[in-house]
Amino acid sequence: MRDQVESGMTSRPYLTRFLQSVFHLGSGELLARALGVLIVILLGHKYGVIILGVYALAQSILGYLGALIDFGLRHIGARLVARFPSSVSDIMRRVQRRRMAMGAAAIPFVLLYVSFAHLSFNMKVFVFLFAGIGAMYALSLEWAAWGREQLRLVGLAKAIVPASVLTGLLISFRAQHVLSWLVLGNLVGYTAIALVFRVWWGRYRGQLGAQEGDVADIGEALQWQRTSIMGLAWLGNMAFNTSDMLILGVFSNPQQLGLYNASYRIINQALLTYYLFTTVLYPQFARHDPAQRRRMLRPRIFLLLFVSGLALAVLPVLLRRPLLTILFGQPFAAAAPLLFLLSFSIPLDFLVSYLSVAYFAWNMERDVLLSAAVAAAVNIALNLATIPRYGAMAAAVNTLVSYVIYFCALLLTGRRGLARPQL
Repeated sequence: MRDQVESGMTSRPYLTRFLQSVFHLGSGELLARALGVLIVILLGHKYGVIILGVYALAQSILGYLGALIDFGLRHIGARLVARFPSSVSDIMRRVQRRRMAMGAAAIPFVLLYVSFAHLSFNMKVFVFLFAGIGAMYALSLEWAAWGREQLRLVGLAKAIVPASVLTGLLISFRAQHVLSWLVLGNLVGYTAIALVFRVWWGRYRGQLGAQEGDVADIGEALQWQRTSIMGLAWLGNMAFNTSDMLILGVFSNPQQLGLYNASYRIINQALLTYYLFTTVLYPQFARHDPAQRRRMLRPRIFLLLFVSGLALAVLPVLLRRPLLTILFGQPFAAAAPLLFLLSFSIPLDFLVSYLSVAYFAWNMERDVLLSAAVAAAVNIALNLATIPRYGAMAAAVNTLVSYVIYFCALLLTGRRGLARPQL
C-alpha cells in the first residue's frame, strides 16, 4: 500500500481508502456544520442581527484562541504521530504540556481585545466568557487522533460543541437569557470533548507496544523555534481570514458584524467538502518525497481547483438574496451585496487552502508564514483604512484583494521551499 501511495495516489485500493477517510471525517464534520448553521439561523430569526453579530465575534475570537493554544503544535504533533508511531507517548507528553501553558497564557489577550470592542458591557461579558471557555481546547487530544488517522472520531467530535451550544439555545427559548445559555452550552461541549479524547487515549495507549523515548527528530521538531514558525504561520493565516471580523468589532457595530457573518456562513458551507479533502490528505502529504511534492504542484492541478471553485460560486451569486432571507430572515437581505463579492473568494480559497495544507505537511512553515504575513498585513492595513468609513462592504472587497496576494506569495515562496530537505 505504501508503494501505491507514493506512486502518485492513483491506485484503486488507495482511492477507496481515501474516500472512506473523507466519509469518516465528513460525517461528523457535516453534522457539526449543520448544527452550526442551525444555531446561526435560529439566532438570526429569533434574536436578529445584533445578537448574531455578537455571537459571530465570540466565535472569531475563539478561533484565535485555538490557534494560540496550538501555536504549531497541532500540525507538527499530528505529523510526528504519523511518522513516529513507536514514540506516541513521548510526543503526547511534550505536546500537551506546551498546549496547556499556551491556553493559560492566551486568556489575557482575549480580555484585552474585549475591553476595546464596540459593545455594551453585558455583551462584552458574554464574548469574554464564551471565547475564554475555548481555553479548554488545550485539554483535547484531537490532534493525536488526527495524526493516527482516527478520522471518524475526529469528525464526530467536531459536532459535540455545536450540539451542546444548540441545546443551550433551545433551552433559552423558554428560559430566556439567551447569552447565558450559550455560554453554558459552550462549557459543557468543551468538557465533553476533553473527556471523549481522554477515553480514546486510554484505550489506544493500552494497545501500544514498546515505546521509544527521546527520539532526536521529535525533540528537534518540537523546539520552540520550529513550532513558533508553524504557530505564527497559522496565526497569520487566521489573521488573513478573520481579521476583518475583529476590526469590524472595534470600528463598526454589531449590525455590520451580523450581516457580514451571515454572508460568510454561506460561503463557509460551500467550502466544507473541499476542506474535508485537504484535511484527509495532510497525513499523506507528510510522507511525500521531493519528487512527489513537485508533482502535486503542477499547473493543471491549480486550474482544476480554480474552475471547481468557480463553479461552486455560481449558486450563492445567483441566489444570494433568497438564500439570506430564507436562512436568516428578511433583515439580512441587506447582506446580498456582501455575499455577491465573497462568493468569488471560493475559487481563490481552493488554491490558497491546497497550498497551505501541502506546505504545512512538507515542513515548509516558513513559506506559509512569509506568505500569510504579507497577505495578512495587506488585509489588516486595508481594513483599518476602509472599514471605519465603509463597514462590511470594505471588508468584502479587501478579502478578495488579499486572497490574490496570498496565492501569489505562496507560489513564489514555495519554489524556494521545495529545495529544503523534509524533516
